[in-house]
Amino acid sequence: MAQLIDGKQISTAIKEELKEKVSSLKEAGREVCLAVIQVGDDKASSVYVNNKKKACEYIGIRSLSYHLPEETKEEELLSLIGKLNEDASVNGILVQLPVPAHIDEDRVIQAIAPMKDVDGFHPQSVGALSIGQPGFVSCTPAGVVALLKRSGVAIEGKECVVIGRSNIVGKPMALLLLRENGTVTVCHSKTADLKEVTKRADILVVAIGRPQMIDASYVKKGAVVIDVGIHRDENNKLCGDVDFASVEPVASMITPVPGGVGPMTIAMLMNNVVEAEGMQRV
Repeated sequence: MAQLIDGKQISTAIKEELKEKVSSLKEAGREVCLAVIQVGDDKASSVYVNNKKKACEYIGIRSLSYHLPEETKEEELLSLIGKLNEDASVNGILVQLPVPAHIDEDRVIQAIAPMKDVDGFHPQSVGALSIGQPGFVSCTPAGVVALLKRSGVAIEGKECVVIGRSNIVGKPMALLLLRENGTVTVCHSKTADLKEVTKRADILVVAIGRPQMIDASYVKKGAVVIDVGIHRDENNKLCGDVDFASVEPVASMITPVPGGVGPMTIAMLMNNVVEAEGMQRV
């Protein structure tokens, strides 16, 4: 039976640490502020935005909320981002993705000042990560590394396999594991003999976007398995990219869905916002 890696518990510990930091900053007359922009009424986006606001409130971060109508023009959105870039009281800017189809997502991401890019999506942030320079790291991969470290999993020298090569999870995940001195292989839909590759992994990070695709036949006995996926199964229950019932008896440690990686994403976003305040005061 694998040990469960409890993302709820670890994210709560991180939020408590951040709460103390923010409280100390307030005593020194410094306030931390996050601006969140949502365009349209996508239900999943509304849930995520709400969760971010709640986390800000809990930690003591001031949050500014901009809910723009679906028909908002790209130039209007870029103008708002420009104003927030110039506002010294705003430490982080987050545009909830996806944006409506008539808005160019890349232009929006690139419009955010790198010093306020708390999502870690700006090309400058990604470039900094790839060459080992300081910068913001996208929140889900950063959350995975925090989960591993706080669960006592050593990454150095381990065979690490990442399934998935998205700009938001797969690629930065591989770079972060490399930074921790893991030996990293990235797999994707065109990988030949996928099972042969994944069965070498001491640490297997699954971000393939297919419900319950990875079963025990992909996993080496005793591996640590991190499931980044989130879907609904035929019974409308939340599930991940990993077939938990099949893999759990084989793995040494595993993240559940829900309650694994998900809570860590928001905790690391909050961490980035607090870090942004410090970086902007240098």
